[in-house]
Amino acid sequence: MKFRCFQKDLSDAISKVQRAIPTRSTMPVLQGILVEAKENTVKLTGTDIDITIETRLAAEVIEEGSVVMPSQIFRDVIKKFPEADITLQLSEGFQLDIICEDSIFTTLQGLEPYEYPEVPQVEKKQQIKLTQDVFKEMIQQTIFAVATDETRPILTGALLEVESGSMVMVCLDGYRLALRREAISENDINTSIIIPGKSLNEISRILEDEELDLYINVGDKHVHFDLGDTQIISRLLEGEFVNYKQIIPQEYKTRVKVDKLLLEEGLERASLMSRELENNLIKLNVEDDKLVITSNSDIGRIYERIPIIMEGKNIEIAFNARYLLDVMRVVKDDEICLDFTTNVSPCIVRPLEGDAYCYLVLPVRLHS
Repeated sequence: MKFRCFQKDLSDAISKVQRAIPTRSTMPVLQGILVEAKENTVKLTGTDIDITIETRLAAEVIEEGSVVMPSQIFRDVIKKFPEADITLQLSEGFQLDIICEDSIFTTLQGLEPYEYPEVPQVEKKQQIKLTQDVFKEMIQQTIFAVATDETRPILTGALLEVESGSMVMVCLDGYRLALRREAISENDINTSIIIPGKSLNEISRILEDEELDLYINVGDKHVHFDLGDTQIISRLLEGEFVNYKQIIPQEYKTRVKVDKLLLEEGLERASLMSRELENNLIKLNVEDDKLVITSNSDIGRIYERIPIIMEGKNIEIAFNARYLLDVMRVVKDDEICLDFTTNVSPCIVRPLEGDAYCYLVLPVRLHS
């Protein structure tokens, strides 16, 4: 194998596929990157079996071939070369010579490519098209609510539901729920899959903040994300997701319309005191067109008063400050609605108009 390409293109490609490399594995070959040179293209592949990332870059392929390179040292070595043309040549015993301008790095030991696992193939039976920036935003606005506790493995994934021209992503961990909805062009696709949260985190880091095409192909056990030069394949979680529609209350007894930034800043200050308390406890008191946030701890007290537009009954309710702040940090609207029923029922965060998102946060019970 021998090929020549631009150093930065190779370095960027290695960084992408390395996101799928496990930090530890009983299979040494999985801690490497599969490098394949063929027909003026170099393909790099990284996998931990659960997620596979492939990316291609243009190159002058002088001799076709393949090798598995230890990912960490391979990335570090390529990254240190100057931004110029770089030549990689495989010699006997799977040793890689790397030449860039006047620098030569020899005897970087690789592994045989034959033991590298095959990439799962996903049939393009149901293909969904949207843009990378939209899907990235959907992930970022929901993934914080995915469960990290493995006692309920199904909740460590995000539900992706497509029905009648609408795509919904839902994450919940038992304390809060995050839902994001987006219209799509396909009206004839109906599918429901559960994607591991770890996979979605890595996908969001690779997606661009631009209106570039993204194709999602849904298979029986895997989902395939086609970004053009980069392909990502993730296994799906098996099982039934929680019926989230039954969890979200459709009625309220108190509705608050509030400036999102004022509320976020008030919660940020209150959380400085509440972090010393069990459950990060803060209290909200809704009364007479004002929302009062209070928190008392050994290090001090805080009292925040925020103007609101209020419908319905007064209410006093307590929350874990972090759970509310997680929502405020991802919502982009200037104003939002907070819906309450009782002081032991969840708070629902909605947009003033439409149904693009919905967040549910359970309260903390106050002891008399």
